[in-house]
Amino acid sequence: MLKMILARIGWAIATLFVVSIIIFIAIEALPGDMATAYLGRDATPESLAFYREEFRLNRPLPARYFEWFSGIIRGEFGESPLRSEPISQIIRYRFRNTLVLGLSAAIIGIPLAIFLGVFTALKRDQRPDIAFSAISLALMTLPEFVIGTFLIFFMAVKVNWFPAVTMVDVEAPVRELLPNIILPVITLTCVMVAHILRLTRTSMIDVMTSEYVVMAQMKGVPRWRVVLFHALPNAMLPTINIIALTIAWLMGGTVIIESMFNYPGLGRLILIGISGRDFMLVQGIAMVLATVYIGLNLAADLLSLFLNPKLRTTL
Repeated sequence: MLKMILARIGWAIATLFVVSIIIFIAIEALPGDMATAYLGRDATPESLAFYREEFRLNRPLPARYFEWFSGIIRGEFGESPLRSEPISQIIRYRFRNTLVLGLSAAIIGIPLAIFLGVFTALKRDQRPDIAFSAISLALMTLPEFVIGTFLIFFMAVKVNWFPAVTMVDVEAPVRELLPNIILPVITLTCVMVAHILRLTRTSMIDVMTSEYVVMAQMKGVPRWRVVLFHALPNAMLPTINIIALTIAWLMGGTVIIESMFNYPGLGRLILIGISGRDFMLVQGIAMVLATVYIGLNLAADLLSLFLNPKLRTTL
């Protein structure tokens, strides 16, 4: 068991290292460089040479990568030459805002999806199951921006229940953010619930037909106890990784949603960095998102190990 845990941690670290190389090379492969972006139309051969020396762009690629990656290990993402500000300072509040948005959607969506998945499994092929299955399939096929546009039109424009866009400052307190995230949270929750519901339903149906569940029912164990203490824990095993991937998507895949609702998070910031050719900022954000994604996958793998009865017996 310990070897398996160490192996997964080792793979996560190795994956993060490989991803950092890919991110660095991908940014370097983009046309132009930081000196070109910094000078813009005022660029001359002399000024380009000066700022490439100033930004240390003339050094070999491996040397620049290892300097950047060693800073990442220390928690230092460098400084944005276009903003003259440390990248960690730029992304600090944006990361918090994305975290608030993602966790709010997860806290609402994950329990709801699990409940509906179990409910539809227990009502298999009945009207509730058919209705919720049809709704989930529709939500899975619709892009996020379509759902978001629909919500803005009806809930913000037609009935004026919620604000259509976020109108608070990046560094605003969380209590000021919360009233502005209702529509983004509903949009993310709709997409998230659809995927987790389908997987939970399928897994729950398989578990409910297994021998040990049938045996428990034959012994007269109450149905609610069979569902909660026998079927649900085992049905959740294949769902854990999907939940972790969903939370990682909420943290890093909200670019469209944050742009649509003018939300001051990492997703919108990375678009600003790309359009402004702030390569150091884009590298830093991409590395933060990759770390979150890999970390959540590692947590899901470790949790699956502890919850798996076959592996627990090897402790």
